[in-house]
Amino acid sequence: MPEVPAPLTFTAEPGRLDAVVSALSGVSRSQVAAWIEAGRVEIDGAPAGKASQKLRGGETLRVAPPAPASAHVEAEQVPLDVLFEDEHLIAVNKPPGMVTHPAPGLTSGTLVNALLGRMRLPEQEDFDTEGGYRPGIVHRLDKDTSGVIVVAKTVAAHARLAAAFKDRETKKTYLAIAAGQWKAERPVQVDAPIGRHPVQRQRMTVGGAGAREAQTLFTPLEAHPDGHGRTLALVRAQPRTGRTHQIRVHLAHLGSPILGDAVYGRASEIMTRHALHAQFLEVPHPVSGETLRLHAAVPEDLLSAWVGLGGRWEPGWDEDPE
Repeated sequence: MPEVPAPLTFTAEPGRLDAVVSALSGVSRSQVAAWIEAGRVEIDGAPAGKASQKLRGGETLRVAPPAPASAHVEAEQVPLDVLFEDEHLIAVNKPPGMVTHPAPGLTSGTLVNALLGRMRLPEQEDFDTEGGYRPGIVHRLDKDTSGVIVVAKTVAAHARLAAAFKDRETKKTYLAIAAGQWKAERPVQVDAPIGRHPVQRQRMTVGGAGAREAQTLFTPLEAHPDGHGRTLALVRAQPRTGRTHQIRVHLAHLGSPILGDAVYGRASEIMTRHALHAQFLEVPHPVSGETLRLHAAVPEDLLSAWVGLGGRWEPGWDEDPE
């Protein structure tokens, strides 16, 4: 059985109960509301009433999170575009629309489901994770981001790969279509800490709660006016750090959110997902130490969107920049 998390105790800030608990715990307001309804939130020793209850500030809040859901996930037979594989790891070109790993309420259709359909991955209890069932996962891509992702097949490989990402021994290169007011003609280094949005807890923002350092190098490959007062740019992005939504947040911070990014910009009729692709990844092999240079070709939807918007495409842009 999953271990029940220890209760959390906070001193309240003024505001609405669900919003205050969400901000203090880092859990979504909808999840907090469910905890309140289940009697898992107390105010000064008494069960909380409604999620909308107003707090004056200074109250003692006690939150008792439930045990995490079962880690059991079914294997599924889903075709995968395998870029590299040996007995230690596998690298695949993740398609857009596929979630990397299971989460509460989502136990099917993920990359982990697909991988379990073709191999054995380490069990949850074999290594430390930060909640959820993420066997072998050492980094992730957003659901609508396509491209290179590596997954460990063994506990030892997982530990080594996780250390490589943490110690910045990897090199990641993405391709994005920036839609906004792009002005730079030369590479732009963005050094702007990223934290959770203080109100919209599912979003990240420059600054924000618990902001951590974040650096991304953006290199424009081509830029041109879109005929509606904006400038579109095909941009190569190389994040030096690995914060949640980092490239998306930094491009929005520059005034050029990614095409089709409804969270940090706006939806697009041309691109049905945000135009971001993990094109290259360099990572040390967990056993040999040799640098693996992995490449996922630019997907047709991103390429067609760029050309359809009047952009030029050079074949060399889908080759390793180094």
